[in-house]
Amino acid sequence: MSLIILLENLKTDWKELLLEQKETLDEISKIHDSQKSTYQPHLQILPSENLIFNCFNFFNVQQTRVIILGQDPYQNVGLPMGLCFSVPVGAKMPPSLLNIFKELQTIYGETRINTDLTDWAQQGVLLLNTALTVLEGKSNFNAKIWKKFTDKVIKDISDNCFNLVFILWGNNAIEKKSLIDEKKHLILTSAHPSPLSASRGFFGNNHFGLANNYLKTHGKEKINWI
Repeated sequence: MSLIILLENLKTDWKELLLEQKETLDEISKIHDSQKSTYQPHLQILPSENLIFNCFNFFNVQQTRVIILGQDPYQNVGLPMGLCFSVPVGAKMPPSLLNIFKELQTIYGETRINTDLTDWAQQGVLLLNTALTVLEGKSNFNAKIWKKFTDKVIKDISDNCFNLVFILWGNNAIEKKSLIDEKKHLILTSAHPSPLSASRGFFGNNHFGLANNYLKTHGKEKINWI
């Protein structure tokens, strides 16, 4: 299915902003079609089509409070939800998400059990990946084809909103820092929560607490992370 058709089904005003990139979306759709003819039925493009733009389903542009930027969707069938780092209830918890929950435990002294981060999205947290699709079993496979699209999304958010918190974990996310106006927004960066890097600056970054302090300072409701 065309990505443009999928976007036209969005109920939020992200639809207008994202459809400004019709030409880019058309190019990505053609690449997806080529990948399907090459790799299916043995390998799938993830997540399922109805979830590719899931992170934009929960609030309008001006209701955004926090952006958490991930890398690309989980590469195993049944895990990616179109919300970065989130997996369905009952799924095995990925190591990166486990480390995110460890950091929450350190800050708040409470354990989050629910692996589905939809409640964060419902509070105005945009759980965006730098690439919105991946080929099953092949991490970062579609990173290049989505770069232009997500670059513009991030710049548009920065230009059109005020006093947001951008949380950038890992090199893929930190590369987007130059697209964000630091005079208008808070930018928090650290190592990725992956077990390969979490001990090199993710643990102890206190990003959840810092984000809430910034929101409170600017008259916005804090996020209930637990």
